[in-house]
Amino acid sequence: MANFLKRIFENDKAEIKSLEKQADKIIALESTMAALSDEELRNKTAEFQERYQKGETLDQLLTEAFAVVREAAKRVLGLFPYKVQLMGGITLHKGNIAEMKTGEGKTLTATMPVYLNAISGDGVHVVTVNEYLASRDAVEMGELYRFLGLTVGLNVTGKSSEEKRAAYNADITYSTNNELGFDYLRDNMVVYRNQMVQRPLNFAVVDEVDSILVDEARTPLIISGQAEKSTAMYNRTDFFIKSLKEEEDYTIDLTSKSISLTDTGIEKSEKTFHVDNLYDVDNTNLVHHLDQALRANYIMILDVDYVVNEGKVQIVDQFTGRIMEGRRYSDGLHQAIEAKENVEIQNESRTMATITFQNYFRMYTKLSGMTGTAKTEEEEFREIYNMEVIQIPTNKPIIRQDYPDLLFPNLKSKYQAVAKDIKARYEKGQPVLVGTVAIETSELLSRLLKQEGVPHEVLNAKNHFKEAEIVINAGQRGSVTIATNMAGRGTDIKLGPGVLEVGGLAVIGTERHESRRIDNQLRGRSGRQGDPGESQFYLSLEDDLMKRFGSERIQQVWSRLNTDGDADDMAIQSKMLSRQVESAQKRVEGNNYDTRKSVLEYDEVMREQREIIYGQRLDIITETESLRTITVNMIERTITRLVETHTQGEKETWNLKAIHDFATSVLVHPESISED
Repeated sequence: MANFLKRIFENDKAEIKSLEKQADKIIALESTMAALSDEELRNKTAEFQERYQKGETLDQLLTEAFAVVREAAKRVLGLFPYKVQLMGGITLHKGNIAEMKTGEGKTLTATMPVYLNAISGDGVHVVTVNEYLASRDAVEMGELYRFLGLTVGLNVTGKSSEEKRAAYNADITYSTNNELGFDYLRDNMVVYRNQMVQRPLNFAVVDEVDSILVDEARTPLIISGQAEKSTAMYNRTDFFIKSLKEEEDYTIDLTSKSISLTDTGIEKSEKTFHVDNLYDVDNTNLVHHLDQALRANYIMILDVDYVVNEGKVQIVDQFTGRIMEGRRYSDGLHQAIEAKENVEIQNESRTMATITFQNYFRMYTKLSGMTGTAKTEEEEFREIYNMEVIQIPTNKPIIRQDYPDLLFPNLKSKYQAVAKDIKARYEKGQPVLVGTVAIETSELLSRLLKQEGVPHEVLNAKNHFKEAEIVINAGQRGSVTIATNMAGRGTDIKLGPGVLEVGGLAVIGTERHESRRIDNQLRGRSGRQGDPGESQFYLSLEDDLMKRFGSERIQQVWSRLNTDGDADDMAIQSKMLSRQVESAQKRVEGNNYDTRKSVLEYDEVMREQREIIYGQRLDIITETESLRTITVNMIERTITRLVETHTQGEKETWNLKAIHDFATSVLVHPESISED
């Protein structure tokens, strides 16, 4: 194991050295590019395109092309990429992941590989997690690309097919992961080829790549049609489930978040719904409704997993805290939650087309990504997407102070301590960003701060429309911002006047997330570009992560370190505790990775079928004259397969009746053929 880790470390060092050498070559062209006029700089694009058409590779053009973008960025945007940004850009061009800390300028880093790969004319997709970022970057970075003679498209929801087609035909297209996936599915449902909007998938740069390719990897994109089905059973099972008692009628496994009826619960179900055996094959539908009602009532939590807004149940993204517009839980779970919350139950839907992000993004000829946090999922990126994670050094050393976790015996003492800490920092003028895992936590903390007389802003899924404005002001002197994990991914918190003198931005985490990456993202909001900053996580033995994965070991650490056993407001702080928490997080991450890998393996069969069917469909809608060749071949293959299946072995054992039945049902008139 030690040798394996040593090898990885040495490989990383060798990769960084190689990147530095290439970056130095680009920097060496600085004065040459600076001497060019605007027009000469712009003409470089046509020159590169011509050289590419004549056989030069993009790798051979890289040094000059990056130098051109660097000079153009200085003139158009007033920004001049640092050496580390050049290194990040080269990493992206190679089809890998550039892990760059917050504030290191990922958006500018992407411009160089995006420009270089756009030279081929096959299209480049820049993928962001939300439409705000896609629109912002398309406008701001679009100036640079247009200055260099390239076209830029923006693909967001609500655009017509013509507008989408124009966006995809541009040299560079900004879009969200959702919109790209849905366009792919819609393209494979059209009747005529000219109705399709996407070109073949060439090169993608995925911003916040861990969010899209790991956190949302299992999320299927589904295009649905209405399935007419009664909703009465959801209300009946919900009414019954609400009458059950925990332990007596059902049990919950906290580790796996699974729930099941006990023998007593099964007996009550059979009595209530008048069935002899609940698990008889005839009662499959009833069991399904009961299972979903159990999950809805006792596993899915209001203001944590979902919110109710204007009479509608809306899903909250566990990783960003954002509302997932247009998304619904599948298999009747959404309807079960609607019954639980006593809102109108929508009809169930029928899946017409579906794909996971894992399978969609693996269709690109070349895929790359950027994020501040990917190293913890390095194995997954390598195994599933064939991408290496390269940690790009920071432009200036990080001087942020990251303190060991503080552990409290219960939630009440923890939140009181958090409020006290925030008040002290507010009084000295230090801006504070408070990270919470759930909406209900952010609202509880808000109430405590009101009691303390501390003015603050709350940023969660209920008021996400104010996100950009709130995040921009989060670094001002004396500002206090409470945020769920959305905490402005992709937006920079810039420090206001006088903030450096009071210690920079303080980040306070009110509990650990089950993924270390999310905690690292929160920490990374502070200490950008060598600024001072602090981070402190507050935990309690009653936190969800502790109860599910850490309780025994962490209880032992608590007993060993907490000499004053019963004190309710007692807290302990130690590196040993932080290591135990990290160990619990690693176990959760391992479980989640195994699940994603299993989903991918199951989805593999569907992927093969989808690609074959979509390929045949494309052949059919592309054929302009006659489909005779395609259809005759299909008919011949079907008949041959059927005849071979039913004429195995001795002639006496052949199943001629099956061949006869098939022929008379789909091929010929019944009277024109017989078994003889």
